Amino acid sequence: MSLPNPAALISQMAIDLKAYLSQRNITEPRYIGIRTGGIWVAQALLEALGSQSPLGTLDVSFYRDDFSQNGLHPQVRPSALPFEIEGQHLVLIDDVLMSGRTIRAALNELFDYGRPASVTLVCLLDLNAGELPIRPNVVGATLSLAPDERVKLLGPAPLALEYQNLSTAAL
Repeated sequence: MSLPNPAALISQMAIDLKAYLSQRNITEPRYIGIRTGGIWVAQALLEALGSQSPLGTLDVSFYRDDFSQNGLHPQVRPSALPFEIEGQHLVLIDDVLMSGRTIRAALNELFDYGRPASVTLVCLLDLNAGELPIRPNVVGATLSLAPDERVKLLGPAPLALEYQNLSTAAL
């Protein structure tokens, strides 16, 4: 399977995000990356935007609806939000949107910090496999994969996409 170039996607996403924010008269958004791939995408996106804005980070592990099934991942780190959430226009950034459950968890966590004025969702890839009614406002590319296929973001620099076939990986 041929995967898109993350650097080209980020460049186009920067253009699309500028236009999206401009249409909504959002001049000082607060950027938040979801650990881990979302942070890498956010850093690359901020660079493409030429922005020096602080980057908040979220680790949504405790907010996942499958936390009780999966338990605590050994690499869980605290979220770090170097700005207020209340009343702010947030740009929430993730690498791969699949079921929508990570984004739901991120929104739950953000609302525990306050009520934002708006949340714009930006994803490098949308795998078109949603289980929840969640869609990105800005997306690099949309892919449709078979149930046993995945795409993983490798990084942080350079960013690369790796195709994974779960049925052959088990062999």
